[in-house]
Amino acid sequence: MTTTKTSSFATFGRGARLATLALAVALAACGKTGDSTPAAQSAETGPQTGGTLVYLEQQAHNALYPPNGGFYPNGGILNQITDKLTYQNPKTLEIEPWLAESWTINATATEYTFKLRPGVTFSDGSPLDAEAVALNFDTFGLGNKALKQSVSEVINNYDRSEVVDPLTVRFYFKKPSPGFLQGTSVIGSGLVAKSTLALSIDQLGDATRIVGSGPFVVAGEVLGKEVTLKARNDYAWGPAKLDHQGRARLDEIKIIVTPEDSVRIGALLSNQAGFIRQIQAYDEQRVTDRKFPVYAASTRGVNDSLAFRPDNERVADVRVRKALLHATNAKEIVQTLFTANYPQAKGVIVSTAAGFVDLSAELAFDEAKAKALLDEAGWVPQADGIRAKDGLPLVLSTYESLNYLQNREVLQLVAQQWAKVGVKLNVLSGDLGSKTIDSLDPEKTALIPAMVGRADPDVIKSNYYPTNRNLLLQKGGISQKVKSFEDTRLNGLFDAIAQEPDTARRLALTQDVQRYLIEQAYVIPLFEEPQVFAGAPWLRDVDFEAVGRPSFYRTWIAPR
Repeated sequence: MTTTKTSSFATFGRGARLATLALAVALAACGKTGDSTPAAQSAETGPQTGGTLVYLEQQAHNALYPPNGGFYPNGGILNQITDKLTYQNPKTLEIEPWLAESWTINATATEYTFKLRPGVTFSDGSPLDAEAVALNFDTFGLGNKALKQSVSEVINNYDRSEVVDPLTVRFYFKKPSPGFLQGTSVIGSGLVAKSTLALSIDQLGDATRIVGSGPFVVAGEVLGKEVTLKARNDYAWGPAKLDHQGRARLDEIKIIVTPEDSVRIGALLSNQAGFIRQIQAYDEQRVTDRKFPVYAASTRGVNDSLAFRPDNERVADVRVRKALLHATNAKEIVQTLFTANYPQAKGVIVSTAAGFVDLSAELAFDEAKAKALLDEAGWVPQADGIRAKDGLPLVLSTYESLNYLQNREVLQLVAQQWAKVGVKLNVLSGDLGSKTIDSLDPEKTALIPAMVGRADPDVIKSNYYPTNRNLLLQKGGISQKVKSFEDTRLNGLFDAIAQEPDTARRLALTQDVQRYLIEQAYVIPLFEEPQVFAGAPWLRDVDFEAVGRPSFYRTWIAPR
């Protein structure tokens, strides 16, 4: 894989002191943050053009295939270098024009026609026309097995595309697909050039090979450590209703992988970096006390939850799952580990999401009720305090997720709560290989942490449907040793949501499926998880798309 080195950068992982030294080397190579700003430095007169933003990211990106943009390090890059057909206003959640000037949808939501903005090109000079858009969505909607490119989880019932004329493209669906319009606005639908779509997933970890039409282009990369983005000078097609048009205001963005929380915060507070991702809740006050803004961008999707695998015989009985739901004290978790930026969950999805229904009463912590349900299900406390049934101890295992803030601490606190009703929860780390394999085996992993962001009702289907993420490990999806679990009623509700063209009816179905998930205690919602960032006080107009990925198109560096 070919890369262009843009700066030296030492290897992380030997402690905060070495990490700090490595970051200092990288930042020295970048130059002083904000250099080259041409505007007068004496007073802030409005948006400035120029300068370099140093952005510290906790994790390295992986394959930058747009449907993989749900992984936040991927989305943080893709959101700067790709554009979408439509723009979802993060405040109103309305769908607005972007690369599509206009669109029409038939009454059954089986045909969508988009009229494209003229003059748009990818950064390699190739046209972003109807043919290119058709190829993108044929790939996202159908996948490409030969290149290991998966079907996008935001596209349902896709059939085919039709190039009507050079600037008009039409999409056909086998069944109604009411979520498709919103799906054209998400990070997973960022448009890329034909040359990028011709590459296998194994080649798409090289950011320099991703050709988009966005306001920035990838100028260089040190694999696993650093990506350099530069403003595209001829960019002239931002979302139609934004107050800024033309090229990006920043000249350059240096995205530097910095795993150590303390190093990222230290660099920010010392003005060596202008923006950082992944602020732990316990570090927020340290940042705000210095008058540095914290951004808690909502993901507007499925709450941070625990999802059961009912093929595991210990949790196959709904009474056991309900007992564990009532043994979980989400309020204690939030108050112990988090801040006001992490509201306690009131239901399956975020309270500001379309179709939300308040299920707080059904989620109430009730230790006595939990014990009674376990007694009723035949699980009897033993001398060691752990319940058992027919010689089988009620011991469950799960793996922590590094993608979720303080997930190990969350799971350990849940384990303490469950121990009070006679259930042992093992919280495992494991290497990536064993974790991935064991997480697909319900006997080894009885439950799993779960959340996903998307501002559309289809987000619930994305998390639990067998052919999507399949977190419940139903038959028909990717899993191991699945015996028999399949909930046809649940899947029928998911199918109905994905196919219902009437908005009111679709939202009602969304509420029905949330009630059913809790009625069956398939999931235990804990809290609303935002993406939390922090920035320098001299960094202005940082935007976030509807589910919390940053956009630096309008961003600028104020005189200091």
